[in-house]
Amino acid sequence: MNKVQLTAVIEREGGGYVSLCPGLDIASQGDTVGEASGNLKEHASKDEINSRMHNEIFVTRLEVTVG
Repeated sequence: MNKVQLTAVIEREGGGYVSLCPGLDIASQGDTVGEASGNLKEHASKDEINSRMHNEIFVTRLEVTVG
């Protein structure tokens, strides 16, 4: 079984956490960081990875004016 490494962004939202995998364009949530990460992995099935995997993902910071 091959393994791939993907980037996950997990942030607090309200009383829980939201997780996003930009490489597959999927999201999930959980009550803890671990649960949000685990739920994201459940959505990343073999078929899902094969059909949604993006070849190039760039993660960067942007500066914008607010207010």
